Amino acid sequence: MGLDNPLHILLLLLLVLLVFGAKRLPEIGRSLGTGLREFKSSVTGDHPQQPTLTAAQPQPQQAQQQVPTQQVPTQQAPTPPPAG
Repeated sequence: MGLDNPLHILLLLLLVLLVFGAKRLPEIGRSLGTGLREFKSSVTGDHPQQPTLTAAQPQPQQAQQQVPTQQVPTQQAPTPPPAG
């Protein structure tokens, strides 16, 4: 009883889909791939100079982090009434 039968593989994939749901499967696959890539690079001793940015690491979005400031109106000196 192994996974040599395509029906067993299909049944296993259906069970995984039911347990985790369709929305979580891409995230699980991405994290599994990142973990395997990091493990392989640590075993072989290959360390990249700069880490690559993946979807699991959100990019900083400065446009959304800025808080809008309100302009405080400057007070002008009152103008003296015309002499007359």
